[in-house]
Amino acid sequence: MKKIAIILSGCGNRDGSELQETLSLFLAIDRRGWQYQCFAPEGMFEVVSHLDNKEADDEGEEGTIVDVEQRDLYEEAARVCRGAILPLDAYNPADYDALALPGGMGAARNLSTYVYDGPRMEVVDTVHDAILETYRAKKPVCAMCIAPMLLAKVLGRYGVAITLGAAESTPADVARQLGCRVEACGPTDVCADDEHKVLTTPAYMVATHISEIFDGAEAMVAELEGWLNRVE
Repeated sequence: MKKIAIILSGCGNRDGSELQETLSLFLAIDRRGWQYQCFAPEGMFEVVSHLDNKEADDEGEEGTIVDVEQRDLYEEAARVCRGAILPLDAYNPADYDALALPGGMGAARNLSTYVYDGPRMEVVDTVHDAILETYRAKKPVCAMCIAPMLLAKVLGRYGVAITLGAAESTPADVARQLGCRVEACGPTDVCADDEHKVLTTPAYMVATHISEIFDGAEAMVAELEGWLNRVE
């Protein structure tokens, strides 16, 4: 039975893991009879209002920070997976067949500093190590929506191919600056970098319907299934 590790960034699209993307990823994995284990780093993060309907700007940021409130990332991520979560420093690539990161602005705010620093972004140490160690173990790394920006920072030096939806956008430009090849993809498409074992799908970077989110997650996991079957 295949086992997929999933890194969460909180709970909610504006300051954590995007729920529709995350649950679509869970379902695509579960329908194959595989297991998944969720992980998250520990630490506090700034809460962003989900009632503010401000549109995302070109950097991808949206919503207003609730200055008076902070929450624990690990505890918030546990809400998404019914408490079945482990601290990210317990992750070992040898125990899993692949690593996956759903989207949501938590990837850009909590797992990295992309929202604040753009091309000068940093990635949280445990997240950086999980991605890099999985890559070095020659196991697939998958990411959705804005989460491929984390792969750009960690793996861009290797020239990996990713998608962030549109070929021309601020995130795409930053990813190229970090060394990535960036491909344009529709909401249900998958960018498959066979050489580097990286799979990405744009999800809500371009999608407008939840059905597109599931179809994109399903397509990504189907591609992953093909890769893993070839390894056997």
